[in-house]
Formats: sequence, C-alpha cells, structure tokens
Amino acid sequence: MNAVLQPPATRTTAEWQAADTAHYLHPFTDFKSLAAKGSRVITRADNIYLWDSDGHKILDAMSGLWCVNVGYGQQALIDAATEQLKQLPFYNSFFQTATPPAIELAELLAEVTPPQFKHVFFSGSGSEGNDTVVRMVRRYWDVLGQPQRSVIISRNNAYHGSTMAGASLGGMRYMHAQGGLPIPGIVHIEQPFWFLHGHGKSRDEFGFEAARWLEAKILEVGADKVAAFIGEPIQGAGGVIVPPATYWPEIQRVCDQYGILIVADEVICGFGRTGNWWGCETMGFRPDLMTFAKGVTSGYIPLGGVMVGERIARVMIDQGGEFEHGYTYSGHPVACAVALANIRLIQRLDLVDQVRTDTGPYLAEHFKALSEHPLIGEAQSVGLMGALQIVKDKSAGTCFDGALDVGMICRGHCFANGLIMRAVVDRMIIAPPLVITRAQIDDMAALIRLCLDATLRDLQQRGLL
Repeated sequence: MNAVLQPPATRTTAEWQAADTAHYLHPFTDFKSLAAKGSRVITRADNIYLWDSDGHKILDAMSGLWCVNVGYGQQALIDAATEQLKQLPFYNSFFQTATPPAIELAELLAEVTPPQFKHVFFSGSGSEGNDTVVRMVRRYWDVLGQPQRSVIISRNNAYHGSTMAGASLGGMRYMHAQGGLPIPGIVHIEQPFWFLHGHGKSRDEFGFEAARWLEAKILEVGADKVAAFIGEPIQGAGGVIVPPATYWPEIQRVCDQYGILIVADEVICGFGRTGNWWGCETMGFRPDLMTFAKGVTSGYIPLGGVMVGERIARVMIDQGGEFEHGYTYSGHPVACAVALANIRLIQRLDLVDQVRTDTGPYLAEHFKALSEHPLIGEAQSVGLMGALQIVKDKSAGTCFDGALDVGMICRGHCFANGLIMRAVVDRMIIAPPLVITRAQIDDMAALIRLCLDATLRDLQQRGLL
C-alpha cells in the first residue's frame, strides 16, 4: 500500500530530515555523517535569497550551484516552462525529428557564442556534455584517418563532471580513487595555481611556465597521439583558480603549433559570469568546442550541451556519416524554451555588460579590502566569481594543515550567519547571481568579513593560531 505523503506545510524540519535520511542519497556526501546531523531543508527562494524550513533567510552567494544567474523567481522563465508544457511537454530528437524550441535555441546560441560556433549538440548536463566531447573529439580524428589521436589532456584539480568520462577528464584525485578512474586515454598536467606553484616567479612568468607543461606532456605522449586539451577558463570547483593573463594565450599557441583541439569547459564561466558571455573571451583564447550547462537555463530546468566549432562540424557533417551518440533528453523542448527565455532576459537586463563594467569591478574592490584580513593570503575575482585563500601565516603565505578543515570551520560560520559560501579546502569561494546589486554586494561583503572574524576568533580559541 502506498504511503500518504504529508503536504510540505504540515512537516517540521525534523520530519523532513527524517524522511531525507530514510530515502534520499545526496551527491558528494558522506551518508552516515549527514544522517547524524540532518540536512538543511530549503523551502523557497526569491532574487538572491533562500529560506530554510525554520524560516531563516540566507544570502545565496553561490547561485545555487554556480547556475542561478538571473536569480530566483523570474516569471519569464516560469511562464516559458508552463506554456511549453501545455503545448508540447516532450518529444525526442531521434528519428530525424526536431522541435521548434530546440531549433530556436540552437540559432540563439550561435548568435551569442564566438564566431567559430554555428552548431550545438544538446545534452542534459555538463557531465553529459563532456562525455559528448570525448566521443566527438575521437570521432573527428577517426574520420580524418588519424584514429591514433585519442589522448585528451586535462589538468589536476579540474572539474568536468562526475560521470565516468567527466570524472576522468577532471583532475580530482579523490574522485579517481573510487571506481578505477581515469579511463584510458586521458592524462593530466599540473594546474596554473600561482599561489601554490608559482612562488619566486611573477604571475606572468608562471603563466608561461604552466602553459609549457602542456607542451611537455604533448611531447611525452607523442603529438600524433594527442587529440585535445580541455580546461575551464577559470577553474571553478577547484577553488576559483584564476590563471595568469599569459597562460591561455600561450596554451593557444602550443595547441596551434601541434594541431591539437582546444575544449573550453564553460559550464561555470559561460553566460556572463566573467563579464563576457564566455570565459574564453575573458581569458583570450579560441576553443574548438565549448561545453555549457548551468547558466543556460539559470538552473530552472536541467540542460547542457556542446558548441561545436566549424573546424569539427564540417568534418562531422560532410564526412562523418552517422554519429552514434545521443540522449533521450537532447534538445528537451521545455528545457530549451526556458533557456530561450533565460538568454533573452540576460540580454534584456544587459547583465553581461553590468557584470563587466559595474558589479564585477565593485566586487573586486570589496575583495581587495578583504585581502587585508589577517586570515587571507590571496584574494582573486573575475566578474562575479571570487576566492579568498585562508592562511595560517599571512606574511609567509603558510597554509593550515589540511586535516584541520579550516575552510569547513569558516563555512560553518557562514551558514550560521545567513550566508552560503563554499569551502574548497581552505579557499572560500563565491559566485552570486548576476542580478546582485551594489547594495547587496555591500551586504554580502559585510557578512563575509563577519564570518572571517568569527573564524579567526574560533581558531584562536582552539589554539590553532
């Protein structure tokens, strides 16, 4: 007999937590630990704010999970989903079939992406998009009669999803430790993280050096075996690692020299996050493929995909025959309708220019001020994404022992004070909705400082400073 579910209004937080523990396995979670403490239950949202089941208001400085670019509660997106559900809730893109929203979205994406992109392959997420990248890159070289060019080079501490191929492309060792990853044909180089690896060099000098790690790996593997290099313009989940300005142009030079494809994972950086439509535009390189998701619908409905440059598209279309790859939900009409409404709203509100000329620079001013805090060894921001590196000794740039989980201590103070800020080891990161105002940035910065002060006192009381 089916259980009768209680409506949300009649459940207490404890009841929600008990049901959650009994049935819901969360992503990237220690299930036993979560069961012991109970999950945070979010019940509603508006603009840049969330409310939990106890009525606490929380400033969401992470845009959900890097995705709610236009903020919560945008009626245009809600209406787009509702109308499409009424007219055509679903049909697939198999069997030589298409739907109007998928076609219109493909047209619009070709307009807002760099000029080398005229075609798109839709997926349901960024992870699926990066799986598509692996299949498409290898198929491209196969059609050109070079099937041996199958190796894809990525970077340590990169995040490209959690499917078998996505997690393999990523450079998170803790993910590789579970499930026999990476899969064959994927190798990694060190990340361009100046704070960890560049001391004794200027940022520009280090940028050149880090890019040449790619050339060394190409020569080690054999240039005739390397298919592509994949990277996030700015590493997001790795800690908002902003590479030196010299890095990506030198990566471009190396890839051009050896004829290797460049894949930009724009899942986090795309759709205005960095102050341009795409992170590759901000960082100065020309990818052959771009993975996107998250900001394409502002997270309202799942959707992802890959922008395919003409270098690849013409080979796949003119010579490739049938591409044996795809997803049930490729080009889902409701998701595409929401994406259309979302991109048009970004355009109507002029959010990309606002981030580039106003709120992004304003956030940078606040981060410069926060860099003076006794706990902060480095502050970086680009557009509306930023990172604060917590250190034990500011003058020496010495980090805390990782086993102390200082970042998680800080995150606890953030949650306690109504702020969602993510901890990546001891690096505190933000990526607020693009609709955030200057006044709200003031509020957010004040909350960050409050939480850093609370963390400092906490560490002092524990004898860790």
